[in-house]
Amino acid sequence: MSPKPKLLIVEDDALARRNLQHILEHGGEYQVTAASGGTEALQLLAKRSFDLVLTDLRMEKVDGMRVLEEVKRSTPDTEVIMLTAFASVDSAIQAMKRGAFHYIAKPYKIDEVRAQVAHALEKARLTKEVESLKQDLRARDGVEGIVGNHPRIQELIRVVAQVAPSDSSVLIVGETGTGKELFARALHHASHRAEKRFVAFNCAAFAQELLVSELFGHEKGSFTGATATKPGLFEAANGGTVLLDEIGDMPKAMQVKLLRVIQEKELTRVGGTEPIPVDVRIVAATHRDLGSLVEQGVFRSDLYYRINVVRLELPPLRWHRDDIPLLAQHFLRKHAERQGKEASELSREAMEMLMAYRFPGNVRELENIIERAVTLRSGGGLEVADLPEEVRAAAGAADQEEGRLPTLEEKECEYIRQVLEHTGGNKTRAAEILSIDRVSLWRKIKKFGLEE
Repeated sequence: MSPKPKLLIVEDDALARRNLQHILEHGGEYQVTAASGGTEALQLLAKRSFDLVLTDLRMEKVDGMRVLEEVKRSTPDTEVIMLTAFASVDSAIQAMKRGAFHYIAKPYKIDEVRAQVAHALEKARLTKEVESLKQDLRARDGVEGIVGNHPRIQELIRVVAQVAPSDSSVLIVGETGTGKELFARALHHASHRAEKRFVAFNCAAFAQELLVSELFGHEKGSFTGATATKPGLFEAANGGTVLLDEIGDMPKAMQVKLLRVIQEKELTRVGGTEPIPVDVRIVAATHRDLGSLVEQGVFRSDLYYRINVVRLELPPLRWHRDDIPLLAQHFLRKHAERQGKEASELSREAMEMLMAYRFPGNVRELENIIERAVTLRSGGGLEVADLPEEVRAAAGAADQEEGRLPTLEEKECEYIRQVLEHTGGNKTRAAEILSIDRVSLWRKIKKFGLEE
């Protein structure tokens, strides 16, 4: 059973207020709240939302136009009907321009009020339904670029779709080339901020002085070479999403400035004095262990907790090796289409060679390998000869070792690697399968160089 629509009546004439409340409460269709004037209405609007507001236009201190403005500022989807004994074309037009649904002149007919309330609520319902459908489409479009059938990847896709509608900060952790920016863009495109800008910024690419200017902007004459006022990336992305890539490399003094912007939702340009409000969603990414950096005093703990509200840990490609054929074919079609070539297939031998390769550069390296092969190949399927030397050399080295019996240590390393791949990197589950504790597993992972 759907909840009753919530209506707010704002009327400073006590008799008129009671009459209108009686009209709308009759039949029990609506949950009606009454305010004795604009001041009380603003207090109520600050505490809760309503589906429809009916407000008198002429009231002392806070008039109906001010109520209308506050409703449209705080909850734009809430409809507003204006009521006044001072009907005029000018005031009607002004109210409609500011977002009023309708304008009713006093004395009004009961049937007219009920009809307009019903129409306004129907419009509000349809608006919410359309927004819900848009949200579903954005969520689907946002994750469609993420390719992978491994349970770990599918779980990450599910989390992205679940988290995207919120404004919570997200920390994406993973080795270089695992797709951190891809997941950040998916979060943005699946969110209500999708129509605003997505800005990616590499924190490791600038010295601190330039970092401040690039992120927060500067005023004309604030330093040598500042020949004009320049808004920063936070201002450029206002209403959208900012990806702070490699945030673990951000200087500590800059971390303080960033924390202040996140907390206060405003910034001051270099050389400026006036605070500028900004509304952005923060997505941070790093290949480093921020927890260890906090313990070392290199990264601020308060900033770490601010950006680590939701955490996405992207597995290296070697941990979801079964996705290599799917990814390879995806990249083959993508780059063949971009270059105007016919999409072809990878030969069985070439695919086996890719499956045997360790991919230190992860998914990005796989895409580069396929793009290079498509670029250099004139036509036909991709063969072993189309793969780069390092991939063929790695496969050749593996072939040479096939006749040698592995050592006990090598077998142990390979088995632990397989268990980690099977669990998608879940070390607690891996330790259970191996019948050892997590500390012992961590030691072996470090010993054999199996760190993510």
